[in-house]
Amino acid sequence: MNNDINKALEVLKSGGVILYPTDTIWGIGCDATNADAVKRVYEIKQREDCKAMLVLMENPNRLNSYVDEVPEIAWDLIEANDKPMTLIYPGAKNLAPNLINSDGTIGIRISNEEFTQNLIQRFKKPIVSTSANISGDPSPANFSEINEELKGLVDYVVEYKQDDFEKASASSIIKIGVGGEIQILRK
Repeated sequence: MNNDINKALEVLKSGGVILYPTDTIWGIGCDATNADAVKRVYEIKQREDCKAMLVLMENPNRLNSYVDEVPEIAWDLIEANDKPMTLIYPGAKNLAPNLINSDGTIGIRISNEEFTQNLIQRFKKPIVSTSANISGDPSPANFSEINEELKGLVDYVVEYKQDDFEKASASSIIKIGVGGEIQILRK
């Protein structure tokens, strides 16, 4: 795993794009603060840049660096949650402008997966995470279901967990309003 992390770090630091395992499904990722890298992810996915992508962090303590004000309910949800959950926060900041939704929100998930946590911790910045598929195609449940063409479009394909055939599923998605109101978008 360390060799994979070192190679992925090198690619992320140079503005490249990786294909990597997350705490849910395999993802396409890049430096979430690099607008050119984010643009390339949209191009690889053949996705309109107005369609949201989320970012992964390894620690909720970093949220204040990327969100103006973390609503109190967010801390309660993070603490109580026992499965992957993406929270959509108002007031995104310090991220690539083409990653922030037109309403100023950003989806953030705190990853509990060992590889991703170590990668983000060493990178010291959040990374983009979007399903490893061409926009409109089904999301792959494991590495073996990822389109071969897509694998050739990224700069590095992580080897860790390629032989894991367990079917993964996407995270729940909850949108949090400025006043702490919540809206469940996906269970």
